[in-house]
Amino acid sequence: MTTPPPITEPDPSALVCPGDKVGSCTGCQRKAHRYGTGRSPLCQSCMEPVKAG
Repeated sequence: MTTPPPITEPDPSALVCPGDKVGSCTGCQRKAHRYGTGRSPLCQSCMEPVKAG
């Protein structure tokens, strides 16, 4: 797994969604797009290993 960027840099997903749908990534605390019924976000860096299985 690669190290995610610093938490001071928002995930690209946070830059393209409305502000009320942005929250802290549950993995690294970067700002990321919230999704799903629980609205729990994962940034792209933290989502990669989840998708890989």
